Amino acid sequence: MGIVKKDFLEKKFKLKENNANIRTEIVAGTTTFMTMAYILIVNPNILSEAGMDWGGVFTATIVASVIGTLAMAFLANYPFVLAPGMGLNAFFTYSVVLGMEKPWQYALTAVLIEGIIFIILSFFKVREAIFNAIPMNLKKAVSVGIGLFIALIGLINAGIVVADEGTIVALGNITDSGPLLALIGIIIIGLLYAKDVKGALLIGILLTTIIGIPMGVTQLPQGIIQAPPSLSKVAFQFQWKEIFTFDMLLIVFTFMFVDVFDTVGTLVGVSSKAGMLDKDGKLPRASQALLADAIGTTIGACLGTSTVTTFVESASGVSEGGRTGLTSLTAAILFLLALFLSPIFAIIPSQATAPALILVGLAMMSSVGEIDFNSDYTEAIPAFLTIVMMPFSYSIAEGIVFGMVSYVILKLISGKRKDISVVMYILAILFILKEVLPFIMT
Repeated sequence: MGIVKKDFLEKKFKLKENNANIRTEIVAGTTTFMTMAYILIVNPNILSEAGMDWGGVFTATIVASVIGTLAMAFLANYPFVLAPGMGLNAFFTYSVVLGMEKPWQYALTAVLIEGIIFIILSFFKVREAIFNAIPMNLKKAVSVGIGLFIALIGLINAGIVVADEGTIVALGNITDSGPLLALIGIIIIGLLYAKDVKGALLIGILLTTIIGIPMGVTQLPQGIIQAPPSLSKVAFQFQWKEIFTFDMLLIVFTFMFVDVFDTVGTLVGVSSKAGMLDKDGKLPRASQALLADAIGTTIGACLGTSTVTTFVESASGVSEGGRTGLTSLTAAILFLLALFLSPIFAIIPSQATAPALILVGLAMMSSVGEIDFNSDYTEAIPAFLTIVMMPFSYSIAEGIVFGMVSYVILKLISGKRKDISVVMYILAILFILKEVLPFIMT
């Protein structure tokens, strides 16, 4: 029976072809799940501020993540995991609902429209064309920028870096139990890496969680198994009036813009680091990966959650050796278990997963050595802007915008027009319009 299962997994996910094995893929999927499990609590917290039922959003978050991730596993066979995106859920609540004073049902309708449009675009391979249009140097820069961005997320989650009015960011109180625990976690994972221990990130997360118990950071659960909350208060709650308005157009466009370039950026960066790109810098089965993202968003909207996207934390599983859809399948199974065992998964503090994110940032930085910063400044400057703007703007999408627009402008004015594709011209114009139009409208 075990041999049959192994043969099925080998054939389905092409493990040997991708230099992978079952154990590594399972560890990688578990690691990715651990590093992004915070979304199970954070997403309901944010959307509940928009007036949505917390329990319903909790269930919707998990089910949408499971469906989107399974689509990634079986349609694209990539080790990427999907869930409602951070930033997109904040835009949903704080900009659309609280800022524009729209009902949450209206915002949910915008997410559904976005998802449907993306499914259509996936068949016409529009997003794949965007992916392929990004020059190789910028693709490498995206990987590095994501490394810095994900490290910053980890540092903030740990409390090692905090907001400061005078200097914008500052060092937190590292003698507090939370930041101190995260620093201990960095040392643990660093030691495991130095000893070449397989599953270093996952082991580090678990050990740090245990150490957090006597430190008062890890809170033990009150129970183990509980029934999942009902979806009835949030599922299929759409508002169809006023959908043919400028407000809806603006909301849908913003959701689409952030989702497209967050997803493309994550796929570019993580797949580049994992060596998944072909000799032309293209990602095989990119259209299937983007279709999985679109399916997750559409079904997520129907269930009652904000835009589902490919998570940058997938890089943690890739760093553990994840190379196929078996990694994402493992994560999807754990998400499903979390639906019933949420008290257990909820005990893992952000300070235990933060060290993994920080050291994944280290792994992503290696691509910086492949970028030529000296011989051609029309290549070097866009790459540099891509790298620095991701953490400094706290957005993968904005980093790509700065990189691609500067690339087109510098190539154009320096007489190197042959380096610019038609798609790059179109994207640069759209990016500029996106930044300028809100000022014109006001």
